[in-house]
Amino acid sequence: MDAKTRVENLPGIGQYYSYKLKRLEIETLEELIYHFPFRYDDFSQIAPIQNLTPGEKVSIQGNVWQIKNIRTRTGKFITTATVADDSGTIEVIWFNQPYLTKNIKAGTPISLSGKVELDGHRFKLMSPQYEIIRTQTAPQDLSTLHTGRLVPVYPETEGVTSKWLRAKIAKFLPEYLKSQKDFMPDNIISHQKLIDLDSALHKIHFPENLQDVSLARKRLGFDELFETQFISAQRKEKWRNKNHAPNMKVEKGKVVEFIKSLPFKLTQAQLRAITEILQDMQKNIPANRLLEGDVGSGKTVVAATAAYISYLNGYETLIAAPTEILVFQHAMTINQLLSPFGIKTGIWTGSKKQKGDITVGTHALLSTFKAEKQIGLVVVDEQHRFGVAQRAKLFTGSPKQETPHLLTMTATPIPRTLTLTLYGDLDLSILDEMPIGRQKISTFVVPNKKRLDAYQFIEKQIMEGRQAFILTPFVEPSETMQSVKAATVEFGKLKNHFSKKVKLGLLHGRLKSKDKEKVIGNFKADKTNILVTTPVVEVGIDIPNATIMMIESAERFGLAQLHQLRGRVGRGEHKSYCLLFSDSQSEMSQKRLKSMEKVHVGFELAEIDLRLRGPGEIFGFRQSGFANLKIADLSDEVLISKAQAEAKKLVENDPNLEKYPLLREKINTFELEYVQPN
Repeated sequence: MDAKTRVENLPGIGQYYSYKLKRLEIETLEELIYHFPFRYDDFSQIAPIQNLTPGEKVSIQGNVWQIKNIRTRTGKFITTATVADDSGTIEVIWFNQPYLTKNIKAGTPISLSGKVELDGHRFKLMSPQYEIIRTQTAPQDLSTLHTGRLVPVYPETEGVTSKWLRAKIAKFLPEYLKSQKDFMPDNIISHQKLIDLDSALHKIHFPENLQDVSLARKRLGFDELFETQFISAQRKEKWRNKNHAPNMKVEKGKVVEFIKSLPFKLTQAQLRAITEILQDMQKNIPANRLLEGDVGSGKTVVAATAAYISYLNGYETLIAAPTEILVFQHAMTINQLLSPFGIKTGIWTGSKKQKGDITVGTHALLSTFKAEKQIGLVVVDEQHRFGVAQRAKLFTGSPKQETPHLLTMTATPIPRTLTLTLYGDLDLSILDEMPIGRQKISTFVVPNKKRLDAYQFIEKQIMEGRQAFILTPFVEPSETMQSVKAATVEFGKLKNHFSKKVKLGLLHGRLKSKDKEKVIGNFKADKTNILVTTPVVEVGIDIPNATIMMIESAERFGLAQLHQLRGRVGRGEHKSYCLLFSDSQSEMSQKRLKSMEKVHVGFELAEIDLRLRGPGEIFGFRQSGFANLKIADLSDEVLISKAQAEAKKLVENDPNLEKYPLLREKINTFELEYVQPN
């Protein structure tokens, strides 16, 4: 049976179930086999009926004495059965499953797993999993799927239960394993003490104990991590071998002069990052460096220093940013830093086109900009907002056949383990210090009953000369998310909550460019006191006088994004606050948001979110390159490092996997979205 066999062609599935399985992204036999459990119910202890305790999850095995359906006054069915083993009897109850009396008859040997409840003085098993025993061997030898063992629980969808998935996987797994060979090189399996692939796939679905689960997860997780790391190492090698960059001269005296001219003192982290990127630029291998740092940690001055060196060597620099707001902010900052040295900063957006020695632009750089000189440096800010093909365009159109050095920047705090996985082919610089003078922002998760108090607090701050942001997730009300406050609706409502002295502005991504500029200009000039906005404010707006960030439906944001939004205030001399409102009462949501009150380091918050929600929830699987990571533990730095080491070694010795055709085939089908140009 071929791994790529469509599920609709498998016996017992057909069109109906294949349509349901598509919702779980299962379209082939292999995708069914690689649909892994996310937890296990431990029904492995088979207990005598006389030893049962209320509240515990147990398995029992015995014979059905009697079974019948009872119809209630409301027309619903209750199925009751009496099951006996050598030690006693127990009543079993199922709701709205009258068909059970056709499947289960008096005298049937049966295995049951579920929770014991006490009804008066009698024990009952309520809605347990059941399995008819079709063998006469001793109970401990019984082969069961749904009871009497560690029972896998899978991600489900309407019409496809874990019980259905267990039965189908048990049916097709042996045939699948017969058609597959282990693709991982024997020396790696041996060196990393991994079990073979057949054993791993069997143990992940039908483990005998938790040790089996651990061994299976280690092997299957290693496979995924190894594949990502091999692709990263292979890309890094190709990048280094195929591209030739301008090796620039760095005059230390000029760098020192520039740093002394700055109106602020650089942190040690900034100095370290500058040293690293300038060392890159002195080589003829194009730099491919990622600069990570919180909002306000000073990434722009690092980029400006690199751009200054590029200028001194006779090259142009392009700086690409995702929004016009951010473009104008960067251009203003860079102009302030470099204009004293006679360097012209240009702006290239949909609405404004002006070239400079350094040109800051939006996506318009990709379509209408033509370089007059060789581009020596490309800086991409918030690079995850640019597609791979788009970023590649930034490298074309230069007169010479040289590849510019590349510096990508992000204010999104990414846990180290995710950086290793997702950006394995980039060199990394981290700004883990904040400039002197940046204050901690007092953050509070505010219950809805104190909303009016919050409005009064905001107005008091405004009367003292301060300004505030009120942020909502969407521009207009969403039909599918009625509870989420939208900026346009909120803007109308808020006018009634503040006195007429308070002036409100509205900012969102659907405004025309000139209207956005006007709204932001009014806010900067203190002509408006409160800016009601969507997350378009996340990057690029620097208002030192703003002291309050109030966020509606805060549970819908990742902690890293909330931290970035919070960083829009606290940029001046005044005490600043972040107020988080949430409509969710879930314990996890409250726990997540409460961490914002205590933790003020973006990387720590990202680590918390990774543990609580996983990478898919934080970044979105398809957008961030985790599409094929189904089981890897992305907080397991040890396993990630081992996979990275093995992948690098193999790329050095056999970059095209000539000796390992099965592994080459596997990696070629591992569709991973990457973030840097080819």
